[in-house]
Amino acid sequence: MRPASCRHLILILGDQLDEDSAAFDGLDPAQDVVLMIEAREESTHVWSHKARTVLFLSAMRHFANTLRQRGWRVAYRALDAQGDTTLADGLIAACADHQPERVVGVEPGDMRVRQSIENALESIANSQDSARENQQKLIIEWRADRHFLCTLPQFHRWAGQSASLRMEFFYRMMRQQYQVLMDDGKPAGGQWNYDADNRKGFGRTGPQHVPRPLVFEPDSITRGVIALVEQQFAAHPGDLQRFNWPVTREQALVALNDFINHRLPHFGTHQDAMWTGLDFGWHALLSSSLNLKLLNPLEVVHAAEQAYRSRGLDLASVEGFIRQVLGWREFIRGVYFLDMPGLKTANHFGHDRPLPAWYWTGETRMNCMRQCISQTLANGYSHHIQRLMVTGMFGVTAQIHPQQLCDWYLAVYVDAVEWVELPNTAGMALFANGGRFTSKPYVASGAYIKRMSNYCSGCSYEPGTRFGPGACPMTTLYWNFLDQHEAAFAGNPRTTLMVKHLQRMTPDDRQGVRLQALEMLDNLDNL
Repeated sequence: MRPASCRHLILILGDQLDEDSAAFDGLDPAQDVVLMIEAREESTHVWSHKARTVLFLSAMRHFANTLRQRGWRVAYRALDAQGDTTLADGLIAACADHQPERVVGVEPGDMRVRQSIENALESIANSQDSARENQQKLIIEWRADRHFLCTLPQFHRWAGQSASLRMEFFYRMMRQQYQVLMDDGKPAGGQWNYDADNRKGFGRTGPQHVPRPLVFEPDSITRGVIALVEQQFAAHPGDLQRFNWPVTREQALVALNDFINHRLPHFGTHQDAMWTGLDFGWHALLSSSLNLKLLNPLEVVHAAEQAYRSRGLDLASVEGFIRQVLGWREFIRGVYFLDMPGLKTANHFGHDRPLPAWYWTGETRMNCMRQCISQTLANGYSHHIQRLMVTGMFGVTAQIHPQQLCDWYLAVYVDAVEWVELPNTAGMALFANGGRFTSKPYVASGAYIKRMSNYCSGCSYEPGTRFGPGACPMTTLYWNFLDQHEAAFAGNPRTTLMVKHLQRMTPDDRQGVRLQALEMLDNLDNL
């Protein structure tokens, strides 16, 4: 029996789980139908971590139930029922079932997804087998995503024709626009940015008094999705033994409250520090809930500011957190839509080496890489310094093809959606866009990792050794990278000091670095 026809088909994507979405504006549960599609391709176009797939599918199924409770008719196309290969397959089938006059949706955060949907509707319009005489009039009405605090037109106006963009100035504009951490027209505490206060390591004693993360016990829906993913995506990376991410708005609000009460007070101090076995530390763990739109960024920002005002929390911690949400997150989304599609293929340094196989297993003798990748495979998560200054930094100095590493980042993190992953990876971690919004490549030697972690203890390599027995790949490849790009680094005020250190090396030491680096680059899979 064919489902009843409808006026509008409301397409809700897996990262659009917002009850206040513009997709619902002016529409009527009595006449319109919500469409949600679980498409296999969304887990296979990159080799997605099992936890990433579970998070999306479980959150989608919970959201569908919420909509039904609100009176909406939901056409839910599940992998273990309809089994759509692509979003386009599901959309074409749903349109045939419901014969809508129009499809309505919020603009996707992935241009690949948008193109797929538009191509599907075009194929319907061009189909000679269509039962509708006016099928060519079936279009999609894209609505602006008001989850974000800076609209795309506003960001484009701010960016103008500038070749170089800086988040700090954008962030100040957003602080003023939303009157966040402002006192009588001036920034709280007298300065805009307290990043310099948020870079402390743990010292020899390691992390102390670390708060325990919340536990979200999987319910029957999540358990069913876990079983489905273990069956249909058995060969995919990661495991699900420790799956513990919010999958409903109610859980996301609990996670927000827990962070504000227990980790925000000490969030800033060690936010760049790393330690063996410290998977989460004082980090917020809210990015997946924000990116699925279970949380609104303004409610998160206001919660942090209210805690600062009412409880006298450390301003550097609160400002550092708010900068990530109100500043960086909004900025990076604007950059994505401003610079696509070129950002997808950017390769400033012309790097072309394949991604080492151990990025998918963690089986490398480099303890820093092994720790960060193993943590990622276990949780679908690592924090920003582990991503930027370990797995990302190695990718730059090891000359790995940017798109291969970008695909890896999109695959292995539960909070990854292309609008946020690609500019962070290609633009910041890999400098593939040539410094569009960063003033220098983020590279350092093993000495940085030794200072910010205990990863170097017991490692097969010695962070202070540039070449010869025990030479650390992080160190060797860093100095080799400086050597290759000496002229460019010398002309950049932020990297001239690096070059001065390079120029103190003897010609023989430089040659030793080059030969050691060449051997390492030719054997990346065996490091």
